[in-house]
Amino acid sequence: MNPTRLLLTVLAGFAFIFASDFLIHGVWLAPSYKATAELWRTDPEMQQRFLWMLLGQLLCAVAFSVIWATGFAGRSLAIGVCFGFFMGIAQQVWAIALFVVAPLPGAIAAKWFCSGVVQAILLGVVLALVYRPAPARS
Repeated sequence: MNPTRLLLTVLAGFAFIFASDFLIHGVWLAPSYKATAELWRTDPEMQQRFLWMLLGQLLCAVAFSVIWATGFAGRSLAIGVCFGFFMGIAQQVWAIALFVVAPLPGAIAAKWFCSGVVQAILLGVVLALVYRPAPARS
């Protein structure tokens, strides 16, 4: 495993997760969250916990990147898509579970699940593009 490439991959993955989470939750789902405001923390409460959100996004980037680097690096972009799809399915099980145990509208759970899988597929593409094995030495 190449530590420099792994670090770059983690950083690229983190940047992608941060940006796509903003688009998903801060833009696309914002009206749904406002319509169900009684289910969520207030904006000031969420801002107090923002570093925890960043830590969660970083841990996600680290996990995806290390698994990619140790078992899939050097494979095709199509493998990156498949990797992202199956990692996304595994990762998004929480959306289904939360729908079952909390008074969460089904539309929000479905949007979380679907957007999370798409996000993971795109993250798989990012990993495949950034983490490539070092060229063979002659």
